[in-house]
Amino acid sequence: MSTAGHPTKPTPTDLEGALREAEFVRLVAAADADSVAAAALLADALGQQGTPYQTSVVALAQPAARDTDADLTVGIGRTVAGSDSTIGLDDAAARTAHATARELGAGDLPLALAGTVAREGHPGDDLATVAAEHGIERRPGVAVPTSDLRDGLAHSTLVHAPFSGTDEAELGFDFQADPTDEDRRQLASAVALAVADDPGGTTRGSEAVEKVLRPLAGGPFETIGGYADVLGALAREQPGLAIVLAVGKLDRETALDHWRTHGQRAHDALRAATTSRYDGLFVVQCEPGAPVETAAELAADYRSPEPVVLTVGTDRAAVVGDGFEDALSAATSAVGGTSEAVGRRGRAQFDGDATEFVAAFTEAL
Repeated sequence: MSTAGHPTKPTPTDLEGALREAEFVRLVAAADADSVAAAALLADALGQQGTPYQTSVVALAQPAARDTDADLTVGIGRTVAGSDSTIGLDDAAARTAHATARELGAGDLPLALAGTVAREGHPGDDLATVAAEHGIERRPGVAVPTSDLRDGLAHSTLVHAPFSGTDEAELGFDFQADPTDEDRRQLASAVALAVADDPGGTTRGSEAVEKVLRPLAGGPFETIGGYADVLGALAREQPGLAIVLAVGKLDRETALDHWRTHGQRAHDALRAATTSRYDGLFVVQCEPGAPVETAAELAADYRSPEPVVLTVGTDRAAVVGDGFEDALSAATSAVGGTSEAVGRRGRAQFDGDATEFVAAFTEAL
């Protein structure tokens, strides 16, 4: 069934038909929340119909293709050598996967919502309608995965402000163990004000913070946005565990522990980073081992005065913006590495010098 390097972009109906016919399916997902959610949705559908499958979350430094006996290979959020179909390159993979899974009699709605929100910042009209039919609706407050709102805000990677990375920051809000809707409204207002008044922030932050306000309530982590945040943290730090979480086999507290650690590291990295500004580009040079992808997204939303953000660690980099693909490829070639770009996000891993990587990227952009 393989089309040997020319994968199709299937509709949910196309993919459903291919999954029904396949005797063994290989699912290869990118290491992000949307792709992991989509892989788990398709895996659940395959499991329910009794079709054997193999699921892998592929980090950039690992080979994307494996020799298997699969007669159907689906790339999710990335191109895969020898794949038959690819989803999630231009839009949310979780949306397509959920529609496909529903045709096969399966489909975890909170998971589909979390993946889509992680990719696009909102569920879209189609999933929002289905969510409302199942009682998943917006409520006042903030999109965090914990009932402890102070803890949730401190470690959230959806927002970067003076309260991020610390439980001690003051918001002018009296945190309650059992907040009312009015309490939640006041907290949302306090968060928006903290972002707007942040001395290190940019005007873009006042728009970006909207994705953490008035969340969809439901799922295994208090809110859909909170679920997306946890799933994204695990996808970047522990891809195997991310799949375990997405299929419902990882306990909540273990997942939250990984999320807290990731969020803390990302906020600390952004605060400790050295930054440089060029025409159209904001460069963030981080300490070794920093979670550069999350730091890049936070910088793009809350710190960068330029449209493209490049975040660089010792041997890896992440980009957020538009029109950077050629620059990323040139910089990676200059230092000997591997890179990929999907949508507005790119990433690279290299063995050469990080300073040379930045210089090559800046020259080519």
